[in-house]
Amino acid sequence: MSHCHGCSIQINIPEGARRIVLAGNPNAGKSVFFNYLTGMYVDVSNYPGTTLEISHGRYKGDVVIDTPGVYGISSFNDEERVARDVILSADMVINVVNAVYLERDLFLTQQIIDTGVPVLVALNMVDEAARQGLHVDHQLLSQLLGVPVIPTVAVKKQGLEEVKQQLWQSRRGHADELLQQELDKLLSKVSNPGEALLILEGDAAVAERHGLQPLDRREEIYLQRRQRVNQLVGQVVKDSSKTASLTNSLSRMMIKPLTGIPILLLALYAMYQIIGVFVAGTVVGLTEETIMIGHFEPAIRSLVGSFISEESIPGTILIGEFGVLTMTFTYVFGLLMPLVMGFYFFLSLFEDSGYLPRLATLVDRLLTSIGLNGRAVIPLILGLGCVTMATITTRLLGSERERRIAIFLLGLTIPCSAQLGVIAGMLAAVGPEFVALYTLVILSVLVVTGTLMNTLLSGQSSNLLIDLPPLRFPRLPNVLTKTGIKSYQFLKEAFPLFALGALIISVFQVSGILTLLQNSLAPLTVGWLGLPKEAATAFIMGLIRRDFGAAGLADMPLTSIQTVVSLTTITLFVPCIASILVMFKERTKKEAAIMWLSTWVIAFFIGGIVAQLSQWLGVSTPLEVVSVIGAVLALAAITVLSARFLKKSQLPRSSRSKEVA
Repeated sequence: MSHCHGCSIQINIPEGARRIVLAGNPNAGKSVFFNYLTGMYVDVSNYPGTTLEISHGRYKGDVVIDTPGVYGISSFNDEERVARDVILSADMVINVVNAVYLERDLFLTQQIIDTGVPVLVALNMVDEAARQGLHVDHQLLSQLLGVPVIPTVAVKKQGLEEVKQQLWQSRRGHADELLQQELDKLLSKVSNPGEALLILEGDAAVAERHGLQPLDRREEIYLQRRQRVNQLVGQVVKDSSKTASLTNSLSRMMIKPLTGIPILLLALYAMYQIIGVFVAGTVVGLTEETIMIGHFEPAIRSLVGSFISEESIPGTILIGEFGVLTMTFTYVFGLLMPLVMGFYFFLSLFEDSGYLPRLATLVDRLLTSIGLNGRAVIPLILGLGCVTMATITTRLLGSERERRIAIFLLGLTIPCSAQLGVIAGMLAAVGPEFVALYTLVILSVLVVTGTLMNTLLSGQSSNLLIDLPPLRFPRLPNVLTKTGIKSYQFLKEAFPLFALGALIISVFQVSGILTLLQNSLAPLTVGWLGLPKEAATAFIMGLIRRDFGAAGLADMPLTSIQTVVSLTTITLFVPCIASILVMFKERTKKEAAIMWLSTWVIAFFIGGIVAQLSQWLGVSTPLEVVSVIGAVLALAAITVLSARFLKKSQLPRSSRSKEVA
């Protein structure tokens, strides 16, 4: 077992094998090159100290390593730190650049060249550039950079074979002469030219490795590099476009609130109709009820029952109501996988069309107020399908602080699709004013909790640095491939957790712990929430599956306000056992335990507040419901304003002045 020198990640590198590293800006098309070189022989490892996954595979006798999409290599965030360390350990770098955004992408190219690593440039999306009236002279660009430049259209496999053939024609490019003189002075202390460059640029982490002080010449070097890139682009790019295309106009509409919000609502409505109505209704009805419950479960019970009694303890654990061989398979393959594949299909559509980064840009200002940025819209949307899956996707966020906030908000306030179906059915039976009350309470909790975490947690939200690729029609093969790969990865990670959850709850059932827990919660549900004693059973069921809990409430004779109180509590209640296990996997044990216990407290506290307010104000008419809505809004507004005032008072004077300016 070998590892990347200086990058810490453990990768099995055979003796004599070379490290081929893929680098580029986000959405430049690296994944197509990676899949073309490695085929199916791909492995994924978590980079030490982060939740970032690094893909690596084999090409002939060499190792290909993919890196996160970045705009530079330094220490601004986890993605840049990981990309920096992997690139510095490379034997050669395939730098994938987007021909449409050459002025932006070549900054990273020049920085990699300045490190002294051999480089080959894949000039990707030249067809897209041509459609926009941009022609790039790749031969002149190759001469100016001093490295091979190969035009490609990765999604159509054009130019990929030439990249393979010229792979080891990569070479060191033309670094800035004045910069090279500065680097020569450092090379007596730092043998690696790349690390010498980063110390010169003020990278504290790299300087610390060598016991040196960072030299903080970043602004000067970056300015020189930007000027050089601008000169290069001016020499090699010819722009023959006359007017903005329809896609450019649509692109601008998508990121402006006035037009972007209606477009977003239309996209969400289409998603709801496909996933919420067709998949959750028709498809899941077939897979869960007809196939799994109607055929699979009877067959597996018959098979296992021929060896052991279903009423015995082993029988209950294996094929009982919460059996490892029954509930696990029915839930994962019958209910969850159709929904997961549906959400991943839409996510892939949004990604391939270029809409997803525009959506992130649209909601960035709103999410920044609760400690996140626009990228967090992805896990929040996925959470409406499956919170377990969405918790895993928080890895794409830029900092540990944002991941912490997002994971907690997902577990607390976002109901999964299975639960949403039951909630919608129960709310349909009460008046619209009660629906408004439920919606307002959940949104208020999301905003208040996010604002409080943003105030109390140290640090600031990272800025949204995101690529806006050209809008294009999604390519169905790409969409289906992404959907299949992501769905399989989810299944591989989630299935063992669901099996473990089924095992735990079955043991609780046969040992009597489940009944004990139900009785322990009964006084709280009756006295504080004003619900029937049987509601305690629904909350315990919600530990296993969120929709189990909601379905348990649906069978009870509840008043309209009891319906709102119970649904509010079950929505904010602890996520299902699979989500809890993933939460413990993604965070430290201490932090995950605090999150888990906090959801218990918040769920019963908020549900009780709604119940007590309703009892105090008396709720029997729509006008009285409006008074409860007003009280909830007032409490939420006071909390949010107090938190923001506290955060402003904690800012240094210079930061407050800058904010005002």
